[in-house]
Amino acid sequence: MIRLQEVTTYLDDLFSIETFKDYPGAYNGLQVENSGAVKKIAAAVDACESVIHQAIREEVSLLIVHHGLLWGNVNRWKGITYRKMRAVISGDLAIYSIHLPLDAHPEYGNNVLLARSCGFFEYEPFLETFGVPIGVRIKAKVDRQELLRRVELAVGGPVQLSAGGPAICESIGIVTGGAGSQVPQAAAEGVDTFITGEGPHWTYTAAEETAVNLVYAGHYATETFGVKAITQHISDRFEVPWLFIDHPSGR
Repeated sequence: MIRLQEVTTYLDDLFSIETFKDYPGAYNGLQVENSGAVKKIAAAVDACESVIHQAIREEVSLLIVHHGLLWGNVNRWKGITYRKMRAVISGDLAIYSIHLPLDAHPEYGNNVLLARSCGFFEYEPFLETFGVPIGVRIKAKVDRQELLRRVELAVGGPVQLSAGGPAICESIGIVTGGAGSQVPQAAAEGVDTFITGEGPHWTYTAAEETAVNLVYAGHYATETFGVKAITQHISDRFEVPWLFIDHPSGR
């Protein structure tokens, strides 16, 4: 058994939680504390009601997520917010959220881990968000169909393609999650292929018009990498058991 504060202080420092800029209301770091002890850790992409209840059934004391319990201007505990908060508090479950700091991390980040899972181990920072590059750019010469095969193997399912770019990919950008609307920015930064999770309807034709191969591999599927990696690391470092709670959204 370890102390919650010991784990969260380590995570705060590792991900520069206090200084890393994020979308309004992302609330990185410890969102809800527990009674102070950590006996078991779980990783999940979303702090949704189903995940919370499973974590409690598994007797988890710390849940590490990418998309937190508190998002946006949450200032009233009503309806679903009340139900989730009641379950979290009665279950003595601490919740720690890591959004953009997890995307951008050079070792445990979603983007570097997706790149490695696709067989790419040399990359450079790519696509600034709030002044910080959160994605990776890969210089490689790979057939587009071979690249799609690698991505599908990495995420464990089919991907969608807007084939606006060349059949041989030479400059590949990766930004996991919902970065599809950034395809014009990706094109302006010189990539011919952009891999992300999902995006709006208009991005399909935007990719064609900017001569970019746009690959949608699933918002959820592309963001399982980081929470698994950092929770495994915490488990090893502090010698506490961990599990991954899989609750795919289908997007």
